[in-house]
Formats: sequence, structure tokens, C-alpha cells
Amino acid sequence: MKIKSAFSTRDTAQASVSELSGALAPLDPKMVLFFASTKYAPESICQLMQNAFPQAQVIGCSTSGEITSGRMFNNGIAAMAFSAEAIQDLSIQVVEDLHDEKALSGAFAAFEAHFQTPMAALNPAEYVGLLLIDGLAGAEETLIETIGDLTNTIFIGGSAGDDLKFAATHVYANGKSHRHAAILALLKPGVEFTFIKTQSFRDLGKTLEVTKADETRREVIEFNGKPAAAGYAEAVGTTVDKAPESFMRNPVGLFIDGEPYVRSPQQIQGNSILFYCGVVEGMELSLLESTDMIQDTRQAIEQAREELGDISGIINFNCILRTLELTQKNLTADYGKLFADFPTVGFSTYGEQFIGHINQTATMLVFK
Repeated sequence: MKIKSAFSTRDTAQASVSELSGALAPLDPKMVLFFASTKYAPESICQLMQNAFPQAQVIGCSTSGEITSGRMFNNGIAAMAFSAEAIQDLSIQVVEDLHDEKALSGAFAAFEAHFQTPMAALNPAEYVGLLLIDGLAGAEETLIETIGDLTNTIFIGGSAGDDLKFAATHVYANGKSHRHAAILALLKPGVEFTFIKTQSFRDLGKTLEVTKADETRREVIEFNGKPAAAGYAEAVGTTVDKAPESFMRNPVGLFIDGEPYVRSPQQIQGNSILFYCGVVEGMELSLLESTDMIQDTRQAIEQAREELGDISGIINFNCILRTLELTQKNLTADYGKLFADFPTVGFSTYGEQFIGHINQTATMLVFK
């Protein structure tokens, strides 16, 4: 076995880590990835995880719900161990201040020194990046866009959560907890890999152009030359007062090569709408409507399995809004069962990263 996953919902961090260690340590992992509820103290859980796997590089983050093989759950910890056969080489870097423009350059310089190759010259079929970022810092767009400017290697990941408290999120690397930071892992897998991006929406054929926005606040002030709240409500066919009831079912999406990259409304503020991810003036967004998340995800997994021939592991970054929808529809058990046949680790995120920063999407890294 090259990749193995495990989970624990014990009351204490020590008990949960002990359970995970018993399940994963026999693999002699080179890397361990974990996602943990904020019921575990951040400084404690990251140090305990590193101590449990002293020969491995250990990274993770706080969550708003966890995912493992065959199960979605809360108030626990999910982890995945990778053998040296699964991950031939890796480098972990911490961007400690997301507002420091030089921090990412430093991380990339360290990657280049480790792999002895310029980031721009890395073969994206041989290397892949993981990105775990503070989910409340509002810095995802800038970071992922800068990464895209510097390398063709794809970085996929999620924004850390805090069990819907929206107070503080944490990212972890090698025994230390960080806030207002990001963890970047550059991997050279020893197995083939591919990606899944599934969002379970259809285009309703209605366009909302962002004619005025405050991009720093992720605020749309006008849609189609009208106050944003009124323009959205008109497109949905409801009133401004009732418009928030449609936010989860009817987000908007930026279409690129026929694929929607979802932007989810967060709240109405005055006549404006605040979003969970970036919007810019001139952006043409399409009104979307939710479809069958279970069927769409099942199909996406099957396509990945057909592409690779087999699946040895899945890392799933699943939007908290998808989790809330599954919960409302009593479908969390059905969603978890989609991953019953594969070692799986994942969490409910405050945003997903894949080429850009998006919402109401599941982005997954799939290993053969």
C-alpha cells in the first residue's frame, strides 16, 4: 500500500493522534496530511501530529468538517499517509505573512534550490503543489494568481475553516501552527495523478455583468448598471429581501472554456452584495442553478478512475457551502459513500483553489 487514510473522533487530541498513529505509522510515511476540527487546540494538535510521525513532513489545517474513506463527519481529525513510493520528493514552505509580497518569492526560491530546477521549468505532469491557506485572511486570489504567473505547475488546495465560528483559522507545518499564513507543498509523486473540479451547477442563461465593484472587499456594487442586490434579485425572480434565500441554490459563475468557476454571494450589505471570493469590474457572470451533487461527483470520480486506470488516494477540498447543502438535503452519508473504495482525506473549506480561487466547488487531487 502506497497511500493510507485514517480518522479519529476521540475527545482529546492525544487520544485521536494515538489512534491515527496506530493506523498510519506502519506505512513509514514520508508525508502526512491532516485536517482537524478546532475542538483540538491548534498548537497542541500540530505538535502531537509531528511527534507521532517524526520521520515524516507533516502538514494540515483547521476545518469546518472532515472527510475520510466512506464518511463525512464533524469534530474529528482525518489524515493521510504517503509512502516514499507515493511521494518521491517534496519540499514544504510556509508563507508566514500573506501580505508580504516577497514571502512567496522566498518560498519559490527555496523550492528551486531543493529541486535544482526553476519553477517555470518544472514539468506539470511530474510535479504538483498543495496549498493550505488561512480561510479568513481574504488573500487567496492574490496568492494563487501570483503562483500562476510564476509556474505552470498546478497548486490545488483549500482555505482553512474553524467549524463555522469565523473567528480564527489555522494552517500547520512540521509541528507549528500559523495564522494569516499559507502552507505550500511542492510534490514529486512517484505515481500518476490527475485533478477533479466539480461544482454541480447548470447555466440558466442569464448574464450579470459587474459594472461597479470594490474589488478589495469582494463587493459588487452594481450588476448590469443597477444596484447589485436589485439586479441579482431580478435575475432570480425574487425580491431583494428574499434574495439571500437563493444564494446557495443560485450563485454566479465565470465561464472559462465552458467550465464555470463559481462565485458565491455571502450577504447583502445596503444595495451591494458581498461575495466569498473575488469579483472584478467588467466580469461577466452567469446565473447558476444547483443540480445533483451526488451524481455529478460520482461521475467525476469515475472519469478520474478511467483516466488513471486505478485510484490509490484522493485529497478532497470540499466547499463548506456544498457541505451545508448536503446536510440540508440529508445527503452527507451518501456523499461519504462515494469515497468508500479509495483511501480519502478531505475537509469542508472556506474556499477552494484550482487555477483560481473559487466557491461551492470540490477540487480534488487524485493519485493512481
